[in-house]
Amino acid sequence: MQRFHLTATGYNLNYLPEYIALRHGFFREQGLDVTVTIPKPWDGVLDDLADGTADLALGGIWVPSMYRDRVKNYTVFAQIANRSPLALVKRGPREGFTLTDVVGSTVLMKSGGGASVGLFFKMLLRENGIDPKSVDYVQDLDGVMLGNLFQGGMGDYFVTDNLSAQAMAERNSKVSVAMEMVSEGDVPWSVYYRETVPLTPKQLDAQKRFLVALNKGIDWVLQHDAESFRNELADLFPDVPLDVVVGVTNTFRREGMWTSTSVPRKGFERWQRGLADARFVKEPYPYEAIVDEAPTAAQ
Repeated sequence: MQRFHLTATGYNLNYLPEYIALRHGFFREQGLDVTVTIPKPWDGVLDDLADGTADLALGGIWVPSMYRDRVKNYTVFAQIANRSPLALVKRGPREGFTLTDVVGSTVLMKSGGGASVGLFFKMLLRENGIDPKSVDYVQDLDGVMLGNLFQGGMGDYFVTDNLSAQAMAERNSKVSVAMEMVSEGDVPWSVYYRETVPLTPKQLDAQKRFLVALNKGIDWVLQHDAESFRNELADLFPDVPLDVVVGVTNTFRREGMWTSTSVPRKGFERWQRGLADARFVKEPYPYEAIVDEAPTAAQ
């Protein structure tokens, strides 16, 4: 059994196919002993890659894009999440909400796990003809703190992950989920990457086998209604009401959160435009500058 270690920026529902592949032995079927760590702070994933502790990092593609040609180059080999897992929470009922309602408001956005929340929400505003500068933001605090402050009266809206948003609305009848961003189009939200160095045949083979197992995990999740594996979801997310986990999982299944390990070109190009508009990159990178299709193409 070959050791294969992952370093991840967090523990999230949008990583579910990886967790299923681990629990169901799909990686072991490929001769891989997969282990996972989540460093704190999250940017410790880069240290894990640098010192050879990890074979791959799992996180946002904005990191390899932002670092390229400035600090260190990273290559993306595959994705796991094909859509944004965020949601927008508002006070009162969601009926009649349109995105233009946020103009002139204060939006709280968690940032403890990186910049992707603010990047995506502001990109979404621009795509809908809304100037992000027409909104005020509070985004330098972690999600739990901002969630408590929002429910206590701070701000008008709160952007967080869909699971936390639905759990909040379940507990608090004074708020509702106004928008689930999983329905807002393709974007390579969570990807696997490593430092840009030549791979040995053994490393490339291990990555190919890893992706075979991961694709099997994706297929398994897509083929099984979340109701049929409630017990597993309860084990994986014990701190969230189970009906909420089941509901969000089925929403993700239905709305294209998980498709395959291949990074979609149109989604990549969309995200690059968003990163450029946010000044994270000088101009959008071409697909081939960031993504290596070899491991996924070989399956």
